[in-house]
Amino acid sequence: MVATAVRDARIVVTKDSDFVQTFLLTGEPGLLLISTGNISNVDLEQLLRGSLPAITRAFEQHRYVAVSRTALLIHD
Repeated sequence: MVATAVRDARIVVTKDSDFVQTFLLTGEPGLLLISTGNISNVDLEQLLRGSLPAITRAFEQHRYVAVSRTALLIHD
């Protein structure tokens, strides 16, 4: 999956910290980490829809962004 994301210049969206380790080692692919803990699909969808403009802006200059229930965290 990571190789395909890199090849296609995509961003991996995950709740799995293993992808963070891969990103920290390689810097690829772009990573959106969902760090909300347990959350219903409805609440997650609402959170992402509300955060999408800020997430999009963050990825214009950064490769690793995390979203929690209360914040958008940009990692350099």
